[in-house]
Amino acid sequence: MKKAVTLKKNHEFRRLYTKGASAAASGLVIYCRKNRLGRSRLGVTVSTKLGCAVVRNRARRRLREVFRLNAGCLKQGYDIILVARYRTAKMPWKELNAGFFKCAKKLDLLEEEAK
Repeated sequence: MKKAVTLKKNHEFRRLYTKGASAAASGLVIYCRKNRLGRSRLGVTVSTKLGCAVVRNRARRRLREVFRLNAGCLKQGYDIILVARYRTAKMPWKELNAGFFKCAKKLDLLEEEAK
């Protein structure tokens, strides 16, 4: 992902955790908050409790790919954090994608024609 579309700073993550809205599914949790940039930015968080580095990186890659494939269906101008849960690395792709859509719909992140 390009540097301009990612969240990296600790204060950005903390602000989203405290002031953002959240929704959870079996494989992931989404935190979101409107920004003033006109484009969406993504942050991905994976706990060390999930497993070794190989498992954490796989979960990170899967979450980034879910976001990348569905970015066209999402409203622009939001900061979004995807938090991996224990099942993220091993759950079937359809389930992970369905969980992402369920959370995005709950947070009203989907564009009107994608609903």
